[in-house]
Amino acid sequence: AQVRTALSAVHPEVTARYYGCGLIIPPGVEGMRVLDLGSGSGRDCFALSKLVGSKGEVVGVDMTSEQVAVANKYVEYHAEKFGYSNVSFVEGYIEDLVGAGLQENYFDVIVSNCVVNLVPDKKAVLSEVFRVLKPGGELYFSDVYSDRELGEEVRKDKVLWGECLSGALSWDTLHHLAKEIGFTKPYLVTSSPIPIVRDDFKQVLGDAKFCSATYRLFKLPVDYKQYNGGRVIYKGELAGHEEEFQVDHDTTLHAGQPECVSGEIVTLLRASRLAEEFEFDPTAKPVCCLKVAEGVNPFNVIEMKLKKGEKVESACSGNKTGCC
Repeated sequence: AQVRTALSAVHPEVTARYYGCGLIIPPGVEGMRVLDLGSGSGRDCFALSKLVGSKGEVVGVDMTSEQVAVANKYVEYHAEKFGYSNVSFVEGYIEDLVGAGLQENYFDVIVSNCVVNLVPDKKAVLSEVFRVLKPGGELYFSDVYSDRELGEEVRKDKVLWGECLSGALSWDTLHHLAKEIGFTKPYLVTSSPIPIVRDDFKQVLGDAKFCSATYRLFKLPVDYKQYNGGRVIYKGELAGHEEEFQVDHDTTLHAGQPECVSGEIVTLLRASRLAEEFEFDPTAKPVCCLKVAEGVNPFNVIEMKLKKGEKVESACSGNKTGCC
């Protein structure tokens, strides 16, 4: 409801000029510094401006001067409407954020939706994100992933690139890059299949499968303490998430209830902006010291849901028109 209300407050022209896939945002952004990768006309940034409040800050970065101009045109409009000014826009490339003038170790949260796959050098993007995130900061983003490495013929297909398919990372490559750069492992939040229905697409793509997946990655402080698994109680104080807090696809913490979680999750929660939203029990018995599976395959998660008879919504790309 909060997100819908924030989006409804955005100027109609900004919304009309927005070509993205939708707002991807984690809980707990009030008062935070948030960076939006591929901000376009600024729709998500202005919505985020409402969500972070007067004590927060939102920066959008986009490579398209026309879109940045549209966004800048309405900065004053939204400042007057919300009663404060906390949004700015930068023209630049997401694979060179520092070069675009952004500070290192500055942002609490970085968001992105269906943008990283459109950049050839994914490692550069993730490395720059790591540079500008604060220690304890979070990258929360949704994108298209493949179940395998794609061949050069696929990579060079301009139509499939525009459909957000041929530029897709394989899900396991994301895990390798995250580890190499210094992030925590990627925590899968949601995943949806992308059916390939066009015959001409199938001819080029072969048996490759695609999905849309939302991940969260954390930049832990250099001197972070590694905690053991234990009981965690979610206080239920995050606006819009009073009943429960979803860490990832396999871990949802219900307000007021002690829950056993792994040492990895205890560590990242304690090191992040979310630490005050939880109570931690250091006296938990060893039975609570759970281990989290490494490298969760989003395609397997989708398959398991289907086998259980759960409803699985398909994502938008790969059909007659793409979402990017």
